[in-house]
Amino acid sequence: MTTQTHHEHWAHRLGRGAGRAWRWLARRDQQLTRTLMARGLSVRFARTVLWVVKIVVLGALLYMAFWLTLLFVLVIVAVWMTRNQDGDNEVEGSSLGDSADHKRNPFYDPINYNDTPDPRFSDDD
Repeated sequence: MTTQTHHEHWAHRLGRGAGRAWRWLARRDQQLTRTLMARGLSVRFARTVLWVVKIVVLGALLYMAFWLTLLFVLVIVAVWMTRNQDGDNEVEGSSLGDSADHKRNPFYDPINYNDTPDPRFSDDD
């Protein structure tokens, strides 16, 4: 007979780690309460101070999470908007022809070149 090996699922390991972290935090909380009581604070006041600190930290985390989420959404919207443009650049580039690669340069000005008129620049002004 062979012994069956037990492979632990990642969710079990994650749960065990979360339990260890929770117990560690509970021990630190009790230790801090005892430290505050040793300095002369009442039990009720020490627990109240710790609850206020926990609520402030939770509020700060939620505040940061809100702004990070908003920033993430704005980045996603900006990426989506750039990907869904009509493609005006492609239509403009196709009217120039393949032999006019220099016209796609961002600093192109038809005055500097002795070539056919560019449809993007009109003299009708």
